[in-house]
Amino acid sequence: MEEMTPRQRFLTAIRNEQPDRVPCAPDMSNMIPARLTGRPFWDIYYHLDPPLWRAYLEAVRHFGIDGWFIYGGPEFTVPVPLEYEETSITRTAERWVTTNRVKTPAGDLFGEMTYYVADPPTQTVKLIKDLRRDWDKVRYLFQEPVACDLTEMRAQQKELGEMGVYGVTVICPGFHTWFGLFEGSLETLSYLYYDAPDLIEELREMHERQLLKQAEMVIDARPDFILTGGSGTITLQSPRIARELTLPTLQKITRMAKEAGVLTMVHSCGREYDLVKMCAEETDLNCINPLEEPPMGDCSLAQVKREFGDRLSLMGNLHTTNVMLFGTPEDVERAAIKAIDDAGAGGGFILSTGDQCGRDTPEANIFKLVEVCKTYGRYS
Repeated sequence: MEEMTPRQRFLTAIRNEQPDRVPCAPDMSNMIPARLTGRPFWDIYYHLDPPLWRAYLEAVRHFGIDGWFIYGGPEFTVPVPLEYEETSITRTAERWVTTNRVKTPAGDLFGEMTYYVADPPTQTVKLIKDLRRDWDKVRYLFQEPVACDLTEMRAQQKELGEMGVYGVTVICPGFHTWFGLFEGSLETLSYLYYDAPDLIEELREMHERQLLKQAEMVIDARPDFILTGGSGTITLQSPRIARELTLPTLQKITRMAKEAGVLTMVHSCGREYDLVKMCAEETDLNCINPLEEPPMGDCSLAQVKREFGDRLSLMGNLHTTNVMLFGTPEDVERAAIKAIDDAGAGGGFILSTGDQCGRDTPEANIFKLVEVCKTYGRYS
């Protein structure tokens, strides 16, 4: 078989077909690209110098991986544009703290963000303090877009070229996507779910309307794939709650994309087996990752391939700490060969990691992953 470009290789695997070799796409969407710049992390996340997406492209070039680009998409216009302010309040050698202000016609929402010198930022004070009291303000966060600008998306696609696949994220409602907005996080959402179910359902419906309109515009923009679901879909909420809050939107997005000929992928770190089964049997999804193994997740790659490999392509699942961070290149080689043996037969498999590679992952381990794909992962 003629050698494919990284983009061709990746797309073939997502379609559950057999490329020239197994694509190599370790999840390094944040920490490793930021570290490779040699700059304080707040340069990337606060000053956007360089923006994270451009740092990722440099990491793709550096390691020679098949790019999995998930940073872009249309810039949406909403009926009532909101004004966002971020003001620095404290700076030390280790961290910067900023206040966030979102101005809405119903009043302002306030939060706090902490930027670290060598780690990604954290929302340390959330915007929504009391959903009932803040409801009129919250509604403005979930407006349906009325137009979009593709300028940056097209520039990113041009710069990515054939180095990898270009994805646009359209998330799904649920605890896993809302917890970053609510003070009290999952505890607050859990109480609201049982004490104010009508309000939670109204939030879900409002969020779904926004997301489906976004999905419609994204599909029209023709990315290589839509990334949906969200981290911790059945870890930050139970499978039963995910079925109620998340699955309906996931079904609609994947159906819309399939009808338009756009591929879809779910990312959901943590426990995932029940979600894999749900996606395979009840949605039009094409591909799922990262299929983490215990104790971080609950997936066996061989079992998932055997049970669902005819309906879903798979992306995963080397252990990000035991193997990638603390292991040797020999450990990585053994784990990568096992993953290819477990899930590579017939194609439909992308060799990756079980979620985000740690900042201090040895470069030799990443290079070894690429080497295994280029040698052992080649389809004859």
